[in-house]
Amino acid sequence: MKALIYTGPQSLAYGEADKPQPGENEHLIKIDSVGICGSDMHAFLGHDDRRPAPLILGHEVAGTIEGGDNDGCRVTVNPLVTCGHCQACTSARDNLCPDRQIISMPPREGGFAQYVTIPASNIVHVPNSFSLEKASLAEPVACGWHAVRLAQSALNRDMSNICAIIIGGGAIGVGAALSLACVGVKDINILEPNENRRRFISATTGLPVIKPEDWKNSNTADLVIDAVGLEQTRKSACKIVMPGGVIAHIGLGSPEGGLDIRRMTLQEITFFGTYTYTAEDFRATAEAMFQNKLGSLDWYETRPLSQGAVAFVDILQGTVPASKIILKP
Repeated sequence: MKALIYTGPQSLAYGEADKPQPGENEHLIKIDSVGICGSDMHAFLGHDDRRPAPLILGHEVAGTIEGGDNDGCRVTVNPLVTCGHCQACTSARDNLCPDRQIISMPPREGGFAQYVTIPASNIVHVPNSFSLEKASLAEPVACGWHAVRLAQSALNRDMSNICAIIIGGGAIGVGAALSLACVGVKDINILEPNENRRRFISATTGLPVIKPEDWKNSNTADLVIDAVGLEQTRKSACKIVMPGGVIAHIGLGSPEGGLDIRRMTLQEITFFGTYTYTAEDFRATAEAMFQNKLGSLDWYETRPLSQGAVAFVDILQGTVPASKIILKP
């Protein structure tokens, strides 16, 4: 099969790879659409020891089942493969399973290819009327959905009356903003430094998107979702959040710096990290998408998988206005 293979820092090769063979209780998925994630970019830059070269990256997958009783069924894929029997899995926190695997990380190859294998329990069937390109967005949107669910619990108040700020206009940030709107939040602003992306997000979602420096209201947001995860964005989150407010940290830009621990302590600001999503979050996100509860989902662009290496460079250089590039094998 054809695949886009990570061969070393800032190096991707499009060529032949072995077609994967499904194991017991697994499906072979013929990939229609696969998104480029920020974690793929971290690996591309050589910043992720969990993804050593050579490796097929990519985990935001939608396609059709090939073979078996479900041949031809249209599906989107939850890429987190968990054990199903540990304490995390049996307490509905399966995203924290200590033995979890994810496609695009050894021992599982990823979705920048024509095919991928996945356990049957990790698929969600996609209605015939719903685009497989949009179905591939279920994975990044589910990250935001999960963060919003945790934030609701931490805030423990009427969500329609809160002020929410999302730092970062990538797919995770946009997905979080749309998830907030879905649960009734009315006062939502996305902070995004890239002018072209601001215009694109505003045009495709109708959400308010502004320059980070234009938000001058310190100590006013009930909820801040940091979908970038850099020292500067954590500083901004600590400045923006109000006393007693909540910071949800979902970005993985860099691990050090930025938190104002003294202010967070004195003003009882809740900070929590949020990692991916549970299987139930993934299913709920997909269903909300299918029911048009998360908007038109038009904030992506598509490119051939064969041009994937160029897409990575364009993302790195900041020339892509869309919040997501979807590759088509």
